[in-house]
Amino acid sequence: MTKPSVDEINAVAKLHHAWITGLVLGTITHESPDIAEKLVFQLFRRQHEKRFLPGLGKLGLTGLPDAVACAKYHYFSNQLGGVKVEYWRENDKKAWVRYPPPRWIWYGPAICAIPSKVNTAMLRGWHAQNGVTLNNPNLGFVCTGTTVDGYPGLEGYYCEFEHPLADHERLQYRFEESCPAIDAASLPALDAQQWPAERQALAYRNYAIEYISNALPILVELLGDDAARSTGTRIARLIGMQHYDELAQSMQLSGNSATAFMEIAHRFMWACGDEVDTHGTTLNRLSWRAFDSVDSTTIEIWRAMLEGLLLVHNPKLTITWGRAGERTADCFSVV
Repeated sequence: MTKPSVDEINAVAKLHHAWITGLVLGTITHESPDIAEKLVFQLFRRQHEKRFLPGLGKLGLTGLPDAVACAKYHYFSNQLGGVKVEYWRENDKKAWVRYPPPRWIWYGPAICAIPSKVNTAMLRGWHAQNGVTLNNPNLGFVCTGTTVDGYPGLEGYYCEFEHPLADHERLQYRFEESCPAIDAASLPALDAQQWPAERQALAYRNYAIEYISNALPILVELLGDDAARSTGTRIARLIGMQHYDELAQSMQLSGNSATAFMEIAHRFMWACGDEVDTHGTTLNRLSWRAFDSVDSTTIEIWRAMLEGLLLVHNPKLTITWGRAGERTADCFSVV
């Protein structure tokens, strides 16, 4: 099989992008805003712990003043993930980062249903933790606007204060301040030769998939197996149904047979970065990019997304799931 096209990779990224938004919205609706707040906080803390320090090195930011390095990190890493973001260095101890609409994580009209405390959990999970991770007790984040509360973007600045900050001071709100005007033409841009369309699509895909690979186990930890299975599979199935058309169109495939669906499933997983082997209407996933190890409930939630794809492809077909073995991460057949 030829390598995935940019359109296929982008379709996979958009599905996972919508999935993380849907997971938060579904948790708010079917569980509670309090649970959604915990989910978002733990998700961003986990992302921070995995990516922040290694990312500073990869982006060449380790020699900069801490406030500047943090703001630049968010600018470059989010830009690679397809997020609209701006940056401005005021001085060595104060640097701004701004996320203009449309907000990436609160996909489309979803932003209308996000409570302020769920949005704040993202800042508490990541932005407020940077000073701790950098062993700089004076470094905090000052938020000057949030999109969910009607401001023209999520914005604020990293600031190195003249004194150590207490835990509650690492994230501050000063809505009376606002980000200075930033000339978009002055912002650093990705080098087109270093970052061609395919590489940018892969970065966007990896960015979106990692949110889901971290979020689903957290959902299980927060709710327990039964509630996580009920809420998680409902959301995953809806995401699969909503994104089937775009996925099939990106592959330029048609038809509603079992064989046609296996082609879609194979190419979907291939575009996710998985190693896949298909024989007729049976598929073996030999490696799974999203998960190093996974519990049975998380597997069921992920499978529900694929079942959602099948419900649109042909609701008369049925997936029969096999048992993962030593040489397979997952397997199924369609009849």
